[in-house]
Amino acid sequence: MATTVHAERTVGAVIESAAHAWGDKIAIDFGEASYSYSDLWSRARRAAQLFVDQGVKRGEPVLVMLDNAVEFVDAWLGLALMGAIQVPVNTEYLGGILRHQITDSEAWLMLVDERYLVRIADLGGDHGSLRRLLVSGSGESAAGLECESWDLLFAGSEEIPRASIVEAAPHDVVAIMYTSGTTGPSKGVRIAHAHAFTYAMLAGKAVQLSAGDAYFAPLPLFHIAGQWALVYASLQVGATAIVRRRFSVTDFWSAVRESGATVSFLLGAMANFLARQEPRPDDADNSMERMLLVPIVDGIDDFRRRFNVRVCTCYGSTEVNVPIISGYDVTEPGLAGRAVPGFELRIVDEHDCDVPVGQVGELVVRTKEPWLLATEYHRNPEASLGLFRNLWLHTGDAFRRDADDNYYFVDRIKDYIRRRGENISSFEVEREVNSHPSVLESAAVAVRSTSTEDDLKVVVVPKPGQSLDPEELRAFLRPRVPRFMVPDIIEVVSELPKTPTGKIQKHLLR
Repeated sequence: MATTVHAERTVGAVIESAAHAWGDKIAIDFGEASYSYSDLWSRARRAAQLFVDQGVKRGEPVLVMLDNAVEFVDAWLGLALMGAIQVPVNTEYLGGILRHQITDSEAWLMLVDERYLVRIADLGGDHGSLRRLLVSGSGESAAGLECESWDLLFAGSEEIPRASIVEAAPHDVVAIMYTSGTTGPSKGVRIAHAHAFTYAMLAGKAVQLSAGDAYFAPLPLFHIAGQWALVYASLQVGATAIVRRRFSVTDFWSAVRESGATVSFLLGAMANFLARQEPRPDDADNSMERMLLVPIVDGIDDFRRRFNVRVCTCYGSTEVNVPIISGYDVTEPGLAGRAVPGFELRIVDEHDCDVPVGQVGELVVRTKEPWLLATEYHRNPEASLGLFRNLWLHTGDAFRRDADDNYYFVDRIKDYIRRRGENISSFEVEREVNSHPSVLESAAVAVRSTSTEDDLKVVVVPKPGQSLDPEELRAFLRPRVPRFMVPDIIEVVSELPKTPTGKIQKHLLR
């Protein structure tokens, strides 16, 4: 593994040393406000003391449901300093999907933006262990839960004494990141400090991030790409992270020019949206130098010339870290790059035997250093056993390798859909679709999209004697699921293709 500048490889060690090294330099620019490295160190210590005063103990999970704002960073860093476990929540979650994460996490405390209080209230009294809310902004308590103002508490909080900061170890759990389930509800990946540190370090290495860079990636902070690949990577090297609320195809290049951004990380769909815009005479007139695109889009050479940027790619996930990185000479769609030193990779068949060079199989991974991969799924020993088989982490992704040890992503073996940067559990989509009074059963699958990722297709069988209008089903789903789970395509059929044992043959539906 590459040498790191922070031997401790913990969040606390990084932010403290960054504050000493870069002090008054801008660490994060939110557009409406910016914060120096010293500011973040002070705010993190105030947040840590706030959580201690609330009664949070070392090793306890705390839910965080916030938008891209400094409060999210305060909570993330503060929880790490006092030894608790951050559990970020996708701000699109609602209904049963939100309830599952709240109850499965076993958290008793949640920091939430005022705009999402109604979603907590809509859950009724089914909150699992949750009993207290800290609200960013104003708002009433939800469904009888205790409720206090984060803003007022933070304003009055003192910095935690240096002696009271928890000296975390690289193997200590820093976060539980919920990733979409494939055959069941979303699973919480327990993340060690060393795992998060290395993910951020490798993402920064992929784009050759340095202290002189302004790094603009319009990604949500509740995702590893926004929190680790953008902010954490910047904190490690002294760069300035440019954080905005959301991705806007029409405003992207104006935001680049306004902020002076030199580096960016975009999901393939985002890059494709940029490429599909009408060319402008000033497309190449921008400060951007290097871009990490995951995956590489078609026509990448045209993209490079049009926007006057260098482009690379990589392969990674919450469970597997970033074991594959490309150089800036990447040209082929599907090419992910080469193995990162310290990661061992194999491509295997269904019996975990190596497939010949050039043939497709499942990518499996392990590392030479400990704690760089997911440790386990939270409260899910069966899924944890399935993740690690024959001493290798099974990615669920189909790859091939050429004679020069280049790795190519081929397809997803696991039954999930990736739509506009979001991983979608087919199980969760089907559960909500099947709750419609006219639906007998359904199957959610991925179909190829013009945006380089997937469109969400749902095949529905109505109950006998009933009919179903696709638009009416979409209207039924909108208040029940995040926007990215509303199907692009709805097909109504009389029956689903099944195996003799009754398993739906989803490959036929794709």
